[in-house]
Amino acid sequence: MEETAEALRAAGIDPSEATPEQKAEAQKNTGCQKAAQAMLLKWEQGDPDVRGLWAKMNGWVYDGFDTTYRNLGISFDKIYYESQTYLLGKSLVDEGLAKGIFYRRDDGSVWCDLTADGLDEKLLLRGDGTSVYMTQDLGTACRRHEEYGFDEMIYVVGNEQNYHFQVLKLILGKLGFDWADAIYHLSYGMVELPEGKMKSREGTVVDADDLIEKMYQTAKETSLESGKLEDMDPAEQDKLFMMLGLGALKYFIIKVDPRKTMLFDPRESIDFNGNTGPFIQYTHARIKSVLRKASEQGMAAAVTAEPLLPKEIELVKIMAGFPDKIKEAAEAHSPALVANYAYNLAKEFNQYYHDVSILKEADERVRSQRLMLIATIAKVLVKAMDILGIQLPERM
Repeated sequence: MEETAEALRAAGIDPSEATPEQKAEAQKNTGCQKAAQAMLLKWEQGDPDVRGLWAKMNGWVYDGFDTTYRNLGISFDKIYYESQTYLLGKSLVDEGLAKGIFYRRDDGSVWCDLTADGLDEKLLLRGDGTSVYMTQDLGTACRRHEEYGFDEMIYVVGNEQNYHFQVLKLILGKLGFDWADAIYHLSYGMVELPEGKMKSREGTVVDADDLIEKMYQTAKETSLESGKLEDMDPAEQDKLFMMLGLGALKYFIIKVDPRKTMLFDPRESIDFNGNTGPFIQYTHARIKSVLRKASEQGMAAAVTAEPLLPKEIELVKIMAGFPDKIKEAAEAHSPALVANYAYNLAKEFNQYYHDVSILKEADERVRSQRLMLIATIAKVLVKAMDILGIQLPERM
């Protein structure tokens, strides 16, 4: 920051009055930026010392990523590395240059003129021949299509990168790739804290691992306050707290349309009432508890063709609409639709459970059918939440 300010002053510009363009240009002339660019050039040239340092530092980063993803229960079928696709990207730029799609400036840099498309000119290769993010993304997109021949490729990236993906799609189209139209940028809004936006320069960014630990502790405190886990094994309790914490975290974020900026409050997300992950998790545990008690008393679940109550008909209708809801969510690129479907089903069940007798129902055929109904509700809840990467406990 100070180096950039000094560069601006050297150019006769007051740092406090500099435009974003002036700041970006000044940053190019700082010692740190020049040193980084020189190192990038050596990396692309295969310098062993630079490559060795890069591999070591990347190893630290990937180890950290693996830990976080493992804690969140996230896995990937395939991982693409820019270091493995940037050469393909550079070859695509060379092809576009040869076809007159791109042009080279006097300093040797290569650009794509998108002014006719209502945008500006986009840098594709620097004057020293090194690649930029766009170069690498061109190569990665082509490699993915070569390997998977996708019908649609969804980039789940924050809305700060809207322009980048608009340009990526345009350039791929200009290069003649008809599948460029199959690219979709799921532009999600930012997540804010109760005290305001997260800003790295101000030190208010929340580390994912710290947040997971905080959610675990919040789930533990909230669960122990209920006093219902005294007979549960400590190891089982620990597993439950992590399940609740991650469920609360994931659901609270997923239930909001991905395009919207949202406020995340850890304490609110763990509430066992309202539209939260723990509410749905508790609902599932309640159903499983009823089914266990029924089994212990020798009661069986079965469809007996007994007339259904209006509330039971409503529950059946909600469950019958599950496949259509999944299709709707996929077409809208919005997992929030699945989250709110699960909440609606859980809410309707709890009202039914409050109003209707199940285990104490005297008519065996009616009781068996009600047990089958709630067992099916539990299965649908598991399927819906599994799509969101959220586990449901058997008891809590």
